[in-house]
Amino acid sequence: MDRAREPVVSAAIDWSAPWYLPWRETGECVAKRVASGAQLHEALNDAGRAPVRFVEQSALPAGAAYEGYVATTGNCPVRPGLHDFFNGICWLGLPLTKARLNQLQAAQIDARGVGAVRGPVRDAITLFDESGALLDAPPELWAALLDRDWQRLFVELRPLWAQARVLVVGHALLEKLVVPRKTLTAHVWGSPLRLEPLADADSRLASQLVADALALKPFTPLPLLGIPGWCDGNQQLSFYDDVQVFRSRRSKN
Repeated sequence: MDRAREPVVSAAIDWSAPWYLPWRETGECVAKRVASGAQLHEALNDAGRAPVRFVEQSALPAGAAYEGYVATTGNCPVRPGLHDFFNGICWLGLPLTKARLNQLQAAQIDARGVGAVRGPVRDAITLFDESGALLDAPPELWAALLDRDWQRLFVELRPLWAQARVLVVGHALLEKLVVPRKTLTAHVWGSPLRLEPLADADSRLASQLVADALALKPFTPLPLLGIPGWCDGNQQLSFYDDVQVFRSRRSKN
């Protein structure tokens, strides 16, 4: 479907789903404003304070790099549709992190140009911005995740997930989760962060986002529907036998 023709917020969004709960209050507020006739950029501006002003997509000059335009003008162009809806929600919830990612993108473009290849830093920024997540969990879960020991992570240590919190921060991934499927995988920032209060987590994460660290792609994959409580199907432990989703770490020669 042409994204410009998509409904801004589909009735299919289940705001009670665990991946949407942290975003529910703001998301429902914006959705209601749009349903009442507001443009998406107007609804986002009304929903809270962000370090950018949301504007119509037509405000972006022809040929201008999106990231550079946002960084230099403080305006964030918005297209109708779920993709930019979730991007706006993330700007409202993680203003320091989103601003920092944009600053880093713009700096890379200034230094190297747009180019046909983004380079390692821009690749990492894009990956995290589109499909990132944060994990607040006991050390045992972290160790199993980093080892990609899925049986230990999701089966042996299953009770520990009651002490864990996951925040999906990638706006493209939030869009895809409207229709959840087993293959959807988040790229988790590679160090623990306390997620409450969210404003503190936002500040700490923004301070950790530096070009040299991002160039190393400090992420680890997490198949989201493997998380206990995030999918009814994973109550059957055979759910984790799917090696196309729960892949072991490749050994280094």
